[in-house]
Amino acid sequence: MSDFHRPSLPGQGLFEALAHDTDPAEVAAAGHRIAHLLVRGPIDREDRDLVDRVLHLSDAEGLGVIAELWSHAPPDTLSGALWRLYLLREWVHRQPRQAAAEFAAGRGFAPVHEMLAGVVEPPGADEVVDLVDTVVRGIVVTDLDVVLDRAAAFAHIVGVGRGQLDDADAHSGARLLDMALHLRRAAALERSGSLH
Repeated sequence: MSDFHRPSLPGQGLFEALAHDTDPAEVAAAGHRIAHLLVRGPIDREDRDLVDRVLHLSDAEGLGVIAELWSHAPPDTLSGALWRLYLLREWVHRQPRQAAAEFAAGRGFAPVHEMLAGVVEPPGADEVVDLVDTVVRGIVVTDLDVVLDRAAAFAHIVGVGRGQLDDADAHSGARLLDMALHLRRAAALERSGSLH
């Protein structure tokens, strides 16, 4: 995932300074502002339009745009948590059958996580796609800590399930478990008012 194109950043003139040879600190600051607008709510009309565009950013522009803004953010930040949510959503959309198979393989080993994740029975490809879409939409309509906890539970189950399959990729399964830990930590920070 290192071949990301430079994004056309959203917002009418909000980030015009980020056109060419952008300072990484400026990109990080822009990503931080977008994350806060997306989650904490719009301040004025221009910001509201920006939130609408960011909600559909990965669909319209691809994951590369989001990666440019958020992929280097620490996992215990709002930007870092959003990066992990969008990354999880993108993977499920690209490989829904694999996600469903891994979820099915892991759910018996993590029944508490299964209840929190909220996938309907039986968990097919359409159901896991619906779950991640519901979770990502929840960024702006529900409590973020719940969104992060549900995503963490899903990532945990899939990571465990990946390790149970015959063609298991232990390294990528471990990375999913790490993602789950990061999302769970971000949820705890959000509950304490410390996720910035």
